[in-house]
Amino acid sequence: MSKLSDEPNLPFCLHYGSTHWWQLFQTFLFLRYHAASRQVCLLGWSSVLSERQWSGDYKEYRMPQGSAGVKERETLYRLIISQLFYDGHQTLAVSLSNLVKAHPACSPSDRLLHVVNMGLRIEEDQVEKQKLNSNVMPGIGIDLEYETDVTSNAPEPALYETCYVTSHKAQCRAGAFSSDGQLVATGSVDASIKILDVDRMLAKSSQPAEMTAQESAQQNMESHPVIRTLYDHIEEVTCLEFHPQQQILASGSRDFTVKFFDYSKPSVKRAFKTIHEAEVVRALSFHPSGDFIVVGTQHATLRLYDVNTSQCFVSSIPEDQHKGPITAAKYSPNANMYVTSSKDGDIKIWDGVSNKCVNTFTQAHDGHEVCSVLFSRNSKYVLSSGKDSLVKLWELATSRCLIAYTGAGATGKQSHRTQAVFNHTEDYVMFPDEKTTSLCCWDSRNAARKQLLSLGHNNVVRCIIHSPTGPAFLTCSDDFRARFWYKRALSD
Repeated sequence: MSKLSDEPNLPFCLHYGSTHWWQLFQTFLFLRYHAASRQVCLLGWSSVLSERQWSGDYKEYRMPQGSAGVKERETLYRLIISQLFYDGHQTLAVSLSNLVKAHPACSPSDRLLHVVNMGLRIEEDQVEKQKLNSNVMPGIGIDLEYETDVTSNAPEPALYETCYVTSHKAQCRAGAFSSDGQLVATGSVDASIKILDVDRMLAKSSQPAEMTAQESAQQNMESHPVIRTLYDHIEEVTCLEFHPQQQILASGSRDFTVKFFDYSKPSVKRAFKTIHEAEVVRALSFHPSGDFIVVGTQHATLRLYDVNTSQCFVSSIPEDQHKGPITAAKYSPNANMYVTSSKDGDIKIWDGVSNKCVNTFTQAHDGHEVCSVLFSRNSKYVLSSGKDSLVKLWELATSRCLIAYTGAGATGKQSHRTQAVFNHTEDYVMFPDEKTTSLCCWDSRNAARKQLLSLGHNNVVRCIIHSPTGPAFLTCSDDFRARFWYKRALSD
């Protein structure tokens, strides 16, 4: 438990290297274990104290000048002394008090034991979280310029399982993950927004049913995955996005507004800021800094807003704009660009500084409406999906389609918009098939078809979004439900 010193005349020396919870616990147990011995000493933070630092019968400790964490150490020593008094080890407590020159005198207290227990619980929670997320590392992402044969360590989407289902009072058509993957949000035709905690959903799914049934109302409230329900729109919520830096959720709606919610305040259900648009809001995306947000509406003109001032910016070149309603908009991770798609069938790349269109992929899906666009993690590629039931990977450097992922529309073309997404490692491309409500999946690098996954919805899947950090995704459907999917590590 504790390391015995090699120094002479110091038979029971505790090597105390930091204020880590476990080392606190070891210190406490060591002192209690050796309570019968009067030969207890504390050694310095980074090395064994020299003999010159000790004097007298119990070798009085003198703190090295200029050492770091002096106040923290003094607090620690006082906690140990108080705990020893509390546990009835007065002789040892007095000896240690004299040794460290504790002033004022320490009163008996059980606080150290409470602190240690609290720290151990935190450690256990962290270990459990690491266990749940042991396959979370996103990796380097897709890069066809340098890759040859890449072996994926990420689980195939067909292996994911439903961990939690939440319901709205009407069709569920919008979803989003926070940048750290810890929260998800869902939006509905009923105009409500829910924010759910990922860890709580995972805990609920692994909790035995009898334990859930025995929970009190208070316990159920404290562990319930839905941590916020927001009401401020008066029409369908069409799109959602978490602020990349702050506890803010942005939403777009058919009520012609973009609203910003501060979800750090549990009692607040209304937006603290609203941007009024002239048309139905269809898409939005935060700049990686969170200072700007690009908004696409039923109108063909793309708008960029300063989040703090609500000032609007539009390209000075009218010809830059789409010729039809905007269906999707997304910033690149490097913040240099953003991409948009439209009912006009085009995909446009915009300069993130000048707000001007720098490239257009005309009729990207052979004249069909483009439903979704997003950048790869390295900002070299754009993944798009269209109502032709095709998913395509575009290389920005050459302005060409590198890969077409086929087979999702075997039963016919799409009638509704949905999205194609990468998994968290960008090893797979995922796309829900409208007619079968199953998930199609391909190897992102060679378009090899993978096993289908039945999504379990009773109606069309209108939104799919994958976690940026771990093996989890969310599906939103016209059956009023949103399903949270997760692939647990094998050790689970």
